[in-house]
Amino acid sequence: FFCRTNWVLQMGNNNKLNLCAITNVNNAQNQFIPPSIENDAMSLIIKSASQQDIKSSQITSETDYLNRRDFIKKSGMLMGAAWAGGLSLTAHAKASDYANDFENLKKTAYGKNEKLTSFKDATTYNNFYEFGTGKKDPARAAQNFKTDPWSITVAGEANKTGTFNLEDILKHAQIEERIYRFRCVEAWSMVVPWVGFSLADMLKRFEPTSKAKYVQFETLHDPKQMPGQVRRVLDWPYRDGLRMDEAMNPLSFMATGLYGHHMPNQNGAPIRLIVPWKYGFKSIKSIVKITFTEHEPVCTWNVTAPKEYGFYSNVNPLVDHKRWSQATERALGSNFWEPKTKTQIYNGYGEQVAHLYKGMNLRKYF
Repeated sequence: FFCRTNWVLQMGNNNKLNLCAITNVNNAQNQFIPPSIENDAMSLIIKSASQQDIKSSQITSETDYLNRRDFIKKSGMLMGAAWAGGLSLTAHAKASDYANDFENLKKTAYGKNEKLTSFKDATTYNNFYEFGTGKKDPARAAQNFKTDPWSITVAGEANKTGTFNLEDILKHAQIEERIYRFRCVEAWSMVVPWVGFSLADMLKRFEPTSKAKYVQFETLHDPKQMPGQVRRVLDWPYRDGLRMDEAMNPLSFMATGLYGHHMPNQNGAPIRLIVPWKYGFKSIKSIVKITFTEHEPVCTWNVTAPKEYGFYSNVNPLVDHKRWSQATERALGSNFWEPKTKTQIYNGYGEQVAHLYKGMNLRKYF
């Protein structure tokens, strides 16, 4: 008996229904010949092996046969999980996920009621094309990435420009932990306890002038250390930007760690941007340059595919990407068969940021 889910039930010698063998059709001795059209009629031809070829060990028990639907369901769950593109089934974060790399780390109220993604999922399922386009590539290829010493060049419409050692920047920073939701445009999400400091506080120290309407960030360009940059997947170096009022919003954050650890290389070490109400690609990694500009800056994905990636790229369930619906999302670590979560406008941070876009057509300025 051939099932459309690619399983064959073979009748035993006594032709009783409770003596059926389940055999994967790819390995079955039976030959399945697809239907053909003859004389306006559909004919289905199955050439069966002789009954003597069916071994008693192949005969399925009555219990297994009667529970075949449960068997197929469980098999489908395993295949579904594998099909899910690498989304793991790791549980939520545990106490052992945390480290104590930061002394006297200030805890904040941000996201205190959120269920954290596990450290493993957050650090092994990444988009960081500088180290490869696969989700597992960054964790593997970034192991020897050198982030010390590190400096950031500040340029453009500001009174204090130049190149600053990261150590000097951090001396003036109030390091704290903030738990933020993180939403990828590919419709997956996570919740991460980031360690870092206010972006606004840092930018103010450079004294931007009245001409500074935008701020652009740039990732390190070093193909010797970042093998993904050898390929012209994107126009390197990676760049992105914000309007100044977005950058000065209290939610905007410069992260230097997560889960109490110093920032892992694959997550954007040693310093990256976190803008929780925007899609993840706006949260640029491994920053080496900050430029204050009067005009809207170049953003890598916006230039690469302007009809798919807007300058603003705010999380919006009503504006789909060409390849991914934005109405729902799959949380890292969730069971593939669990219902997806409905995506919230501005990733749930509307109360803090909706006023920035008052009166704007969010479909046009996506």
